[in-house]
Amino acid sequence: MTDEEIANLDLNSKEFKELTKKYEEGTDKYAIWRGSITEGFKKWLKGEKIYDRDKERISLYVSEETKQQWQDFKERKEYSTISALIRESVDFYIEQKSDLLSDRLQRMDEKTISNISHALKEPLTTIKGFSQLLLENYADELNEDVLVTIKNIFDQSLLLENKIINILDNIATEEPHPQYDILLIEDDLATIRLLTSYFESKGYKCKGVVSGTKGIEEIRGGLPKLILLDIILPDISGYEICKMIKEHEKYQEIPVYLLTAIPGSEVEKKMVDIKADGYILKPFDFSDFEVVFRYL
Repeated sequence: MTDEEIANLDLNSKEFKELTKKYEEGTDKYAIWRGSITEGFKKWLKGEKIYDRDKERISLYVSEETKQQWQDFKERKEYSTISALIRESVDFYIEQKSDLLSDRLQRMDEKTISNISHALKEPLTTIKGFSQLLLENYADELNEDVLVTIKNIFDQSLLLENKIINILDNIATEEPHPQYDILLIEDDLATIRLLTSYFESKGYKCKGVVSGTKGIEEIRGGLPKLILLDIILPDISGYEICKMIKEHEKYQEIPVYLLTAIPGSEVEKKMVDIKADGYILKPFDFSDFEVVFRYL
């Protein structure tokens, strides 16, 4: 087709819908994005060569023999593309094999689990971070097909991140309630990663949990030397948790520092009532945490 013929296409016609279906099944790319024909689809309509992910890209990662096995299985099971097969395979593994994975990890010691956690989360952090950076700062400059792919990478990294956290949070190590120095109750994963790394660099063990409920479970399981507590949590207010700790005979001696983006003037109004030992405001500097080291 010429540019003029493409411009005059009736997007609601049966012919156009058949072309769209053929293109998307053959390339695993979108033909229409936000109501407009994509550049890739235009090239395809003009008869230009389109990058075939199944036939070319997959060869970079698997042998020809493996690729052929996947192709044969795809055709027998009537999958449109190998990409579709891979996506469903990953979903199946995550959903159906999580319990098996957890059972195996139950028998591992804490150091092994930490190594696994690091090995999983570090690459994912990079993938998630750079895809988010591209979406936030360069979305207007990217080709539509590329933008869709990056958005999909970012969305899938969020799903995978939650899966990893859920699996690792439910693993019991050889010690039922391992002792650590700092319990961080904070719903922002980036902040947990940052502070965990910071305290570890200082020689202290920090355990991060993403909700008040998990925080309470940790406190009941073992006494940390210090609690850093976000105020705005998805389930229970940090104010309420702090008050519960300070009113409990067993836990009241644990120092509690609030970690929050709420203005200091507002936090000050609650300090006497909840009996917190202090507070640190976000965004923070690492020097703000010097005050807590006396408890460690």
